[in-house]
Amino acid sequence: MTLARVVESLLFSAQKPLSAKEMVDVIKRAGQVDELSPNEFAKVRESEVAAAVEELKIEYGQQERAFQLVEKAEGWQLATDPAYANWVRQLFPAPKPARLTAPALETLAIIAYRQPITRPDVEAVRGVAIDGVLQTLMERGLVKISGRAEIPGRPLLYETTQFFLDHFGLRNLEELPNVEELRKRYLPVSPRSQPPVATEQTVPTSPT
Repeated sequence: MTLARVVESLLFSAQKPLSAKEMVDVIKRAGQVDELSPNEFAKVRESEVAAAVEELKIEYGQQERAFQLVEKAEGWQLATDPAYANWVRQLFPAPKPARLTAPALETLAIIAYRQPITRPDVEAVRGVAIDGVLQTLMERGLVKISGRAEIPGRPLLYETTQFFLDHFGLRNLEELPNVEELRKRYLPVSPRSQPPVATEQTVPTSPT
């Protein structure tokens, strides 16, 4: 028995991605449940688990297996190779959700690159109202309310969700294309989002 096989068994059985820390915790607890079964990996470290994951990745690639290890924001997960999607999809004949419209994708992109952002600020960029589009993105689980802006009226702030990262195969927002460059570019904002400009007032002088 090797550590790689133990890690493989955990990834195969898990219903969600597992981080190296989670796998270490599970492996160390194994010997505590049954004292008659010694745990030869009781002192395993995260670096060793990470190395085992890399070993499995290489092994699956060399053997051209129908599944692969996918790294997500929460950790690692076994998934079928996209090359076999046409066959696997037949096991799940549920109707595919309608694709996002161009306005929805544009709105989602603005939120993704400038989050957290208010609805008026998104509308200032797009030049149109986005009430219906924003509702669609929230119903799809791609966008959520993250709080309120500290400006007059305290409008709601919106940001992308964990499902957004999973859906587009991103580990974090830094993997968005050209994220740093686009975040620095000027975009119009709603007048409500801009701080009030101080105006010079004339102080009346007393007659001499």
